[in-house]
Amino acid sequence: MSQSRMPALFLGHGSPMNVLEENVYTEAWRALGKTLPRPKAIVAVSAHWYTRGTAVTAMEKPGTIHDFGGFPQALFDTQYPAPGSPDLARKVADALAPVQVQMDQQWGFDHGSWGVLIKMYPEADIPVVQLSIDGTKPPAFHFELGRKLAALREQGIMIVASGNVVHNLRMVRWQGDAEPYAWASSFNEYVRDNLSWEGEAEQHPLVNFMQHDGAELSNPTPEHYLPLLYVLGARLPGESVSIPVDGLVMASLSMLSVQVG
Repeated sequence: MSQSRMPALFLGHGSPMNVLEENVYTEAWRALGKTLPRPKAIVAVSAHWYTRGTAVTAMEKPGTIHDFGGFPQALFDTQYPAPGSPDLARKVADALAPVQVQMDQQWGFDHGSWGVLIKMYPEADIPVVQLSIDGTKPPAFHFELGRKLAALREQGIMIVASGNVVHNLRMVRWQGDAEPYAWASSFNEYVRDNLSWEGEAEQHPLVNFMQHDGAELSNPTPEHYLPLLYVLGARLPGESVSIPVDGLVMASLSMLSVQVG
C-alpha cells in the first residue's frame, strides 16, 4: 500500500451493544484506528441505510441516529458528533457518475456507521459522509460502485463499510457463545475462502453469493451482506486482503471483518 492510499475496511458490526461493551471485536476495531494511517476523511457504507436510489449525506453536521429499540438508555444517550463534508459528498457523487447520487440533508450517521467508528476514532474528529445502499440494484452494481470509489483511497480517504456476512436474526440463539449453525459456519468460511478472488464482477464468487447452499439462511435479506462488496470492489489488482477479526456469535451472526490494503 502506498503512503497516501488508505485501506478499505468491512467491519462486522453485530449488536448495537458493542458500543457500550469491550470484547475481542471492539478491541480489533480500536486497534485498526490506532495502527492504520490516519485518514483525511471517511466514506461509510452501512447496512442500515437501505434506500431506493443512491444518496450520500451532504450536511456539515450530521446527526447521530439511534435506529434500534429495547437497549439501555446509555446507548441512546451516546452521540458521535463527527463533522460531515459537503465537499467529500460531491467527490463521491462525481466518482460514481453516471449513477445519480442524491445530496441528502436528513439521514446522518446510523448505528452501522457510528457504532464502529466510535471505537476506531472515539474523538469523532475525522469528517465522515455516509453512502446509502440502493436496495433495487443487484450485487454486481454494488461491487462496481466500490470500484469507482477506489480512486478516493489515493486521496487519503478511507472506506469503512459495515454489516454482517451472516445475519439471520430470526434464528439467533441469545446465548452469545451458542454453537453456530452449520450453514452459518459454512457460508462464513465460503466468504473467507473467496476474499482474494480477482476478476470481473459477473464471475466473482462473492458477488454471486446466492449460489452457496447456506446463502439464503445466512442472508434472508441482503442488506447486511452488500457492504462487503463495496470493499472488495475497491480492491486494486494484487492488493492484499487480511482479516482483522472473525467469529460467529449467537449462532447466526458473523463478526468477520476484512481489510483491503
